[in-house]
Amino acid sequence: MLLGSKSLGIKLLKIDFADVRTKYCYERFLKFLGMSRFFVLIISAASICIASNALAQIKVGVTVSATGPAASLGIPEKNAFAVMPNEIAGQKVEYIILDDATDPVAAVKNTRKLVSEDKVDIVLGSTISPASLAMVDVVAEAQTPMIAMASSLKIVDPIDAKKFWVFKVPQNDAHMMTALSAHMSDAGVKTVGLIGFNDSYGEGVISEFSKLAPVRKLNIVSNERYARTDTSVTGQILKIVASNPDAVLIAASGTPAVLPLKTLKDRGYKGKIYFTDGVINEDFLRVGGKDLDGSFLPAGPFVVASQLPDTNPIKKVSLDFIKLYESKFPNQAPNSFTAHAWNTYLILKYAVPIALKTAKPGTKEFRAALRDAIEGTHDLVTTHGIMNMSKADHMGFDQRARVMVKIENGQWKLAQ
Repeated sequence: MLLGSKSLGIKLLKIDFADVRTKYCYERFLKFLGMSRFFVLIISAASICIASNALAQIKVGVTVSATGPAASLGIPEKNAFAVMPNEIAGQKVEYIILDDATDPVAAVKNTRKLVSEDKVDIVLGSTISPASLAMVDVVAEAQTPMIAMASSLKIVDPIDAKKFWVFKVPQNDAHMMTALSAHMSDAGVKTVGLIGFNDSYGEGVISEFSKLAPVRKLNIVSNERYARTDTSVTGQILKIVASNPDAVLIAASGTPAVLPLKTLKDRGYKGKIYFTDGVINEDFLRVGGKDLDGSFLPAGPFVVASQLPDTNPIKKVSLDFIKLYESKFPNQAPNSFTAHAWNTYLILKYAVPIALKTAKPGTKEFRAALRDAIEGTHDLVTTHGIMNMSKADHMGFDQRARVMVKIENGQWKLAQ
């Protein structure tokens, strides 16, 4: 409908035209004016709708270690986002995924971009503990919630003004070391040699194990470190072998954890070998090969989901995710790290509907409400455990979130 001069609020002058041509041009001008105002109104309304829709979209920023030493962990995590639904509670979800190359500096750079340029509502990542720890200051400054996919307890503890904004999905080192140290004790182990990464991951694992060792009457007889990028640990292994421990704990993650194992085998070590849950991926099994047979490690229930009793609620959630994942990646089974990434979605699926009752996505109010909703997560069944977060616990798992696993013929087997 063409808008008339009256509806446009235009006061017309009464003019006596000297000729027909002048009158015709004047009437054409009025029609143009009405049509122009009409299109302005349409464009303005469309702009408002577009802006409203953009504002309603939930932006999820992700940084993972898809390259570098932790790529065997980061690639499976990245793949999980390919099967995540692009809608939660009726709101469109955009996943902005960046690679930090296993570099804490790059992880910080990615996080700054995500919160300042992309204006994300939440940050997920990173893959490794050093990178995740480095990201804390950035998300706290931006008052944007973050869910880490790395395991160090230091990422979320102690909960201060900065870590108020930070959560994580992997089990704490304390959970895993409780199961591992109990298994050692039950197996008759008395003396233990330690070798781990010389970063926050290795230190976190060894610190928790060292607290539990006296309780289990385990004597630590050697304690060594190495870098993720090292190509030799001969010196450290010679010291461990010389101490003649009943068992060796390798506090490392991904394929770099194979290096101490291979060196121990080359030096003729015959004792028990334990790893952490940080090694659970197919590349680790491939690189370690037969040398891994007989090794033990604590793991989330997802790793042996099909072997869990049907009464365990974690089994169904895990098997459902495996089916979904394999429909997208038919020649590739999801691993523990893929499941950690999927659990970030399960948390969002739980928390977003609650946050939407308070504010719209794209606002600081929504980010704050989302943080509060995540902290209130209650009885959420995930692929690794049943999550109950609180103001004092930003991870939320209990002892149901770990089992002991034995490596046999390149397979993860539930240890009996």
